[in-house]
Amino acid sequence: MSLPQKPLLPLGAALMAGGLSISAFAAEGSESSKAAVLPTIKVEANAEVEKDGYRATTTRVGKTLQDPHDIPQAVTTVTNQLMEDQQVSSLKDALRNVAGLTFNAAEGGRAGDNMMLRGFYTFGDMYLDGIRDTAQYNRETFYLEQVDVLRGAGAMLFGRGQAGGVINQVSKVPHLGDKGKITGSVGMYGYYEMTGDFNKQITDTIAIRFNGMKRYESSWRKNPAANDHPTIDRDGFAISAAVGLNTANEFILSHIRTTVNDKPDYGVSFDSTTRKPQERFPAKYYWGTDNNFDKGTVNITTASFTHRFSPTSEWRTQLRYADYKRSYWAKTPQTTLPPSALAVTGGNQTRSSDYETLTIQTDYNKRFKLLGMTHEFLAGAEYLKEDSFRHTLQNFGGTTTANPPLYRPHEISLTGNPTEFDSRSYAVYAQDTIEFIPKWKVTLGGRRDQMKADYSSATSPKLNYGEWSLRGALSYHFSPESHFYIAYSDSFSPTADLYQLSVAPLPPERSQVKEIGAKWLLFDGDLALRTALYRADKQWERNTDLESTAAILTRKRRTDGFELELAGRITPNWEVFSGFALMDPEIRKVAVNVNTATGVLTSANPGYEGKRARNTPPYAFNLWTTYKLPYGWKVGGGVEVKGDRYGYSPTGTGPIPTLPGETKFHPNTAPAYMRWDAMVAYEQPKWAVRLNVQNVFNKLYYDAIYDNGPFTIPGQRRRAIMTAEYRF
Repeated sequence: MSLPQKPLLPLGAALMAGGLSISAFAAEGSESSKAAVLPTIKVEANAEVEKDGYRATTTRVGKTLQDPHDIPQAVTTVTNQLMEDQQVSSLKDALRNVAGLTFNAAEGGRAGDNMMLRGFYTFGDMYLDGIRDTAQYNRETFYLEQVDVLRGAGAMLFGRGQAGGVINQVSKVPHLGDKGKITGSVGMYGYYEMTGDFNKQITDTIAIRFNGMKRYESSWRKNPAANDHPTIDRDGFAISAAVGLNTANEFILSHIRTTVNDKPDYGVSFDSTTRKPQERFPAKYYWGTDNNFDKGTVNITTASFTHRFSPTSEWRTQLRYADYKRSYWAKTPQTTLPPSALAVTGGNQTRSSDYETLTIQTDYNKRFKLLGMTHEFLAGAEYLKEDSFRHTLQNFGGTTTANPPLYRPHEISLTGNPTEFDSRSYAVYAQDTIEFIPKWKVTLGGRRDQMKADYSSATSPKLNYGEWSLRGALSYHFSPESHFYIAYSDSFSPTADLYQLSVAPLPPERSQVKEIGAKWLLFDGDLALRTALYRADKQWERNTDLESTAAILTRKRRTDGFELELAGRITPNWEVFSGFALMDPEIRKVAVNVNTATGVLTSANPGYEGKRARNTPPYAFNLWTTYKLPYGWKVGGGVEVKGDRYGYSPTGTGPIPTLPGETKFHPNTAPAYMRWDAMVAYEQPKWAVRLNVQNVFNKLYYDAIYDNGPFTIPGQRRRAIMTAEYRF
């Protein structure tokens, strides 16, 4: 494949003249990026570098290519090898490996991937190769090399104010050398998946890569009246071409397309008398039918350019256009009426949306010495344009058995007003890490974000926020294998989705995170151990439910926590990935909201102050380990543990939730659970077979909760999946 070279010069010159430099997802933690830091024109290698096991050795979550060990902030990386061993297909399943992370269900209009980290939501902190990916859709892993989770506020690195952290997906990119892999999987409940990963070297500096996926899976839950099941039916491809690999000038053009045709599952209701998941109907009951749908198409096109001035200086440019279309009709469960064959029982959740983004991002980094001190300098700028449209669907039927409801994809309602907004965000940032005396480093950074947004809402037509985000850290490297640090970040959240229901321009979301941590590399760097003690505060926390008239969830909320994590090889044959988290989340000040009719400020019930925040377990633990036996055999297994989680709305002015006849705070509660998984594989140089058994003991557990409280979704029951893999 040959790409024209001439257009690169005007693009690079224009961006340079504008002071811009955009990050290239060419180097996002990938194998080729490890070689690409060498500013040589002649290719020295013609094969992909062997990828990491369970310990990641490179990441760009800190904007420059570095070892996670050197970042003065807690970082968790889910590697490709870990995802393969666990038979992970979706981003949600990959993130089960992150202790302290929990899953929200599709509250209101917030459908798709929606996680809580350290007790704070992350929907505004999703990134793909360092660029915002905040759309409401379900993400896949077939085109990902790894997933980096930077805990704590993003501050100047990402310009986001969520106190929990940043989730950055890292794409696979072309590398030198020919390599391919085909996998096929079959399993219980109709599961099947096929994936392909093909890399082709065209010349000494040009390569292309293609990844494809098709997956279908049904569920153990069903509608007994119609014998219908919730299903997952997804496919996609990612194609990229790289020109100038291992040279001073590298260009990558890529396109990702995924499609979804699911039957959505809203789970089961809570029982108002016990505050537990209802038991009147079996947990396997599903209130939807085959008429329900969740259809979506995602297209993401990215052009990246990297210029390396020297081995210690790099300029990176990236331009991205993305379009996310989605339409769904889901049934909500009941506590008094069983499922019906015609989708009459239960409420209807409908939505059609189209969200488009255009991003230009820039980074320049340089290592140098000045006044006897070593500097690692970073500067950059970013522009983001967002256009969003959302509306409910038109019911072409009725509400009775004689005339049941009928919705069609993308056929929007003829009544009511759609929710629309367009937003422009601008940012500039700079950071310097200075080794002022041997073994001691200080990191100082700042970022200025400006967000201008116009909304269709008559109560909040325009917003204009401009805020600073700051980051600072002090690091002590007692030895190359040890790193002790103290870090602080103060961030603003320029997320247009958050502010449209503010009625009046209340103060923007801000977060402060204080963290003390330590990191060690053991066994010659094969095993990484880290620990962190933190306090995270958030002010003017916005509601993730875009249909809520109360935009402010809490005026101040705090999580105090402790984390311990282990990743890598204990011996050449024994690998482990494990995390442990303790969290104490607390509402410090209750919500203050503006009445849409009168404009009067109203406060939530002060009884919520001091209470544990939503969907945040007091403890969480995960472990996955594998061991290579003789003759190509490999065995593994693990456990996922989470404490109980609350679901309620802290914005109400009425009484706090209790059990009937009691006064003690007792909201709807998803119980604690422990899930065990196992794996056995037979591996040869060119092929492998693997058997994964998920939820070995067939435990009934609830892994996602609607944080406003009405529903919770049961997790996967025992399922066996057999996978065959061929490499060439």
